[in-house]
Amino acid sequence: MATIVQKFGGTSVGDPERIRRCAERVATTRRAGHAVVVVVSAMGHATDELIELAGKVCEAPSRREMDMLLATGEQVSIALMAMALGRLGVEATSMTGGQLGIRTDDAHGRARIVSIDAARIRAELDAGRVVVAAGFQGVTARGEITTLGRGGSDTTAVAIAAALDVGGHGGEEGGLCEIYTDVDGVYTADPRLVASASKIIRISYEEMLELAALGAGVMHARAVMFGQKYGVPIHVRHSQRPENGTLIVEETPEMEDSPVVGVALKADLGRVSLRRIPSRIGVQGEIFAAIANANVMVDDIIQTEFGDTAHISFTVDHADLAEVKSVAARVLETLGTGELAVEIGLAKVSAVGTGMKSHTGVASGMFTALGEAGIPIQNITTSEIKISCIVPREHGKRALQVVHDAFGLGPDGPGVGSVEATKAARGA
Repeated sequence: MATIVQKFGGTSVGDPERIRRCAERVATTRRAGHAVVVVVSAMGHATDELIELAGKVCEAPSRREMDMLLATGEQVSIALMAMALGRLGVEATSMTGGQLGIRTDDAHGRARIVSIDAARIRAELDAGRVVVAAGFQGVTARGEITTLGRGGSDTTAVAIAAALDVGGHGGEEGGLCEIYTDVDGVYTADPRLVASASKIIRISYEEMLELAALGAGVMHARAVMFGQKYGVPIHVRHSQRPENGTLIVEETPEMEDSPVVGVALKADLGRVSLRRIPSRIGVQGEIFAAIANANVMVDDIIQTEFGDTAHISFTVDHADLAEVKSVAARVLETLGTGELAVEIGLAKVSAVGTGMKSHTGVASGMFTALGEAGIPIQNITTSEIKISCIVPREHGKRALQVVHDAFGLGPDGPGVGSVEATKAARGA
């Protein structure tokens, strides 16, 4: 008997009928003889509605109280899912983050999972019950309720699978973490932006991690990191359709045959620049330690030296811009010198593929395609399997389409990230 963790997002459990359909899927898995943990998000737009409700009561509620409020969304979903399973004759127990043994740090609104004591989960499974787990939440060492921020339910599901050693290194065979969403897998690009995008059947953790971090919204980077660290196979599939989706697994040699497997867009970035700061050892640590203490994720970083002074620029999500500006201003005040500049209206388009390790010409193909399309590149960053370009936001969607077409990622192209597509893109 394998252990299967199934996660259903907010749209998948958006109304009673959808909850019943998801429950039927869970029941089918349980009746096949598998132990099942179901992780659910808040129904539909429940989280947004709770945030709106809070705003009507208080203009700036504390993060602690927001966590107390937002955690109730998942509690509604888990109770309803357990009821729906009971109606189908499947014994189920709903459990909050604290009851699941999910311990987090104390960063309210952006908490990270520190550990999971899976003893109670195992006891429920051993008793033949389905565990219906609240996603997106946990508790601190002091018992404070926390929420995990973006992608929190995905992270909960994969973390629980890791705690149960589902399919992990040395773990049981056949175990799996299934992420059910309103799309039927991971695509070569966001199909809402690129109509010619194709579904990817199999992708490595490393590639998926890059795509998630670069704007692909199907999976959150933290969830993929848990999968990679603990060897949990992740199957992304549609909650209302029977077809297989995309399997996220460890890299295999044949995956390098495709230099590019997908492209992604971050559509709303801001750039913060600290200019004329002292060019001395340790100044970078002072700046980014302050930003890290504010629990803000920084993207691309560039430093330019000018003798005794330096400029440091970095990008962040637009939603974090106000907080970062405040932190950066305090840093400059501490340094006693420097200027702060902020730019908005930026986007980042990226190409990802493990095949970049062994194929040349990917960078030139991408830059040439963007240049021929008249799209200006403001900044370039690379890694072993990624190339990213910062472009004006108004060019973001078109840049995504151009790069996608350049590497033949659509159904009418030379092939998903094929060598022929790379050669064609660079004019070889």
